[in-house]
Amino acid sequence: MSVFNNSEVTYFLLIGIPGLEYAHAWISIPIFLMYLIAIMGNCIITFVIKTEPSLHEPMYYFLTMLAVSDMGLSFSSLPTMLKIFFFNAMAISPNACFAQEFFIHGFTVMESSVLLIMSLDRFLAIHNPLRYSSILNGRRVAKIGLILAFRSTVLVLPFPFTLRKLKYCHKNLLSHSYCLHQDVMKLACSDNKINFIYGFFVALCTMLDFALILMSYVLILKTVLSIASLAERLKALNTCVSHICAVLIFYMPIITLAAIHRFAKHKSPLLVILIADMFLLAPPLMNPIVYCIKTRQIREKVLGKLGLK
Repeated sequence: MSVFNNSEVTYFLLIGIPGLEYAHAWISIPIFLMYLIAIMGNCIITFVIKTEPSLHEPMYYFLTMLAVSDMGLSFSSLPTMLKIFFFNAMAISPNACFAQEFFIHGFTVMESSVLLIMSLDRFLAIHNPLRYSSILNGRRVAKIGLILAFRSTVLVLPFPFTLRKLKYCHKNLLSHSYCLHQDVMKLACSDNKINFIYGFFVALCTMLDFALILMSYVLILKTVLSIASLAERLKALNTCVSHICAVLIFYMPIITLAAIHRFAKHKSPLLVILIADMFLLAPPLMNPIVYCIKTRQIREKVLGKLGLK
């Protein structure tokens, strides 16, 4: 293990999949394909919404923000994931590690914020459809996007600086294939109380987003139940299906990992690593697929651009 001090850190060691190191070269192929499909899918979604005037509506603008967040997550974790599985290269410099965890946490907070705004968008569209377009006009949507980007940046900006100030003595083996704040923080031999408290605060902000999303759907359900026609109820709920899938894909790995760490007495390192990897791989991969399948307007325009209609 390398020896660390305050001003100079040699390297951290990332890990692949424990017990399957011999198969990393083969595992790298589906991982690379998943990244490729995720990046291409989100690029296509963004391009179609940008070039189709009929999709210049708040719902699709927010979907563009979600696609940008997904691409950010993909590009943030891509270098170390491919380096580990393609070349079996585990070492990463401290500065590169701190930069990676900043971008991963930043785009995670961004995605959580976008999912919250999308749930409020669905509530407004169902609760007050006549004023929906006037309330969420293009200028307000742009302001919301800037506020979300600012919130995400400000919340995670202290992470790399507080980690840089910690002293690392002997341990340098991380628990994942990419750098996370809580993972690096545990390796410090100096007082990391500030890092722990602030990291917990950022995690609470993310879970607050989830709580507000649940509250939005309670209000949506209340509004839908007040609609007299069964057909209109189903039509209103159908507009939320894609977003509900996106919320489940994003939050389920987070909640599962939290439950494992809190309640599992003998947790499997392999299971934890697989779920953590899926947390970064699944949303960018699945969100474009879900929205293409469940949103007719997106599906038709994408197929039209691909010449398959």
